Amino acid sequence: MDVRQSIGAVWRIESPQIIATLARQIGDVAIAEDLASEAFVAALEQWPRDGIPPRPGAWLMSTARHKAIDRARREEAGRCKAALLAADLDDRTPDAAEQALDPIPDDLLTLIFIACHPVLSLESRVALTLRLVAGLTTEEIAHAFLVPSATLGQRISRAKRTLSEARVPFESPQPGELPARVSAVLEVVYLVFNEGYSATSGERWVRRDLALEATRLGRVLAGLLPREPEVFGLVALMELQASRFPTRTDADGAPVLLEHQDRTRWDRTLITHGLAMLDQATGLRRLLGPYTLQAAIAAYHARAATFADTDWAAIVALYDALAHLTPSPVIELNRAVALLYTDGPEAALAAADSLREDRRLARYHLLGAVRGDILLRLGRNTEAAEELERAAQLAPTRRERRLLLERMAQALADRPADR
Repeated sequence: MDVRQSIGAVWRIESPQIIATLARQIGDVAIAEDLASEAFVAALEQWPRDGIPPRPGAWLMSTARHKAIDRARREEAGRCKAALLAADLDDRTPDAAEQALDPIPDDLLTLIFIACHPVLSLESRVALTLRLVAGLTTEEIAHAFLVPSATLGQRISRAKRTLSEARVPFESPQPGELPARVSAVLEVVYLVFNEGYSATSGERWVRRDLALEATRLGRVLAGLLPREPEVFGLVALMELQASRFPTRTDADGAPVLLEHQDRTRWDRTLITHGLAMLDQATGLRRLLGPYTLQAAIAAYHARAATFADTDWAAIVALYDALAHLTPSPVIELNRAVALLYTDGPEAALAAADSLREDRRLARYHLLGAVRGDILLRLGRNTEAAEELERAAQLAPTRRERRLLLERMAQALADRPADR
């Protein structure tokens, strides 16, 4: 990894806390992100020449704070604020600056609630939080939303402008406001986890850093909202899915599909804790929400000793309930996969084919991957190879493209002689 790649990795890790800390000190999320970005640009200019500092996060934070002082001094109204910032900065030792970047759940959680403020549309809340808290690129978020990158970029810019114009203060909601605003926050945490579970860009298919951050934030939310079953449902879902991380990739980082994973290597501690969180969610005796239903599906996988032992009929029933509650072509595609193991490949193919005209899946590579797999099981290898090749062209990561192309080549090699 060269210096610029290392700087990018540092930025991914440190930027959310830097933005959160600056936003608390300055009171403006948009300016806080600008200052953090300016510090990142300074790092790109200086670190390749001078080397990466021993405490890169503290260096970025200190640089961003100096940028804040410079900006405030240029504005008549900001001179007093600049003096306070300067005095505070002068009092800090390097160790104190480093301590300022220790994981502080309240700052990050507050940043999420600010980005999910009711003055923003639901789509803008999710997109802005993924940008600020997870450090995802516009392209990565656009893939998660299945919309063009330009659309997402405009959405994020408008969201930051709206927060500034509305003068939204950097403070967490009052206890009575939390339940009403938690659904958008849960969606954000869920999408951050998904980006870690199956990355939409880059060299790695799995990004544990994002998944672990999402799980940590979910646990913080569970502590704040002990009577909200969907919070526990989401934590359960994330922990049950994260239990598979040791087996989701091989030694070379290539994806390993669920059917071929060594379940003896799944993290039993995470499974145990995830199942307990699921019990907590259902024990509150409220209508099951989408995260709890998905956690229940993950629990059937976690409890099955082998892939063959999976209770697919129960999983199909849960997908039926999930599709009724939150209709989505992705849910229907997952249901088609489950149908493969209950009703056979013909039924599964019919279910998958019903989604081919859905424009939301026009560039979703997993539709082609699923169809290719089903066609292989039907012995239609040439069609399967064509489908897998198209899926490879849409795959967001190099590793997934390679896997799909390997499956395509195998489909062609295994064609029956008379086809």
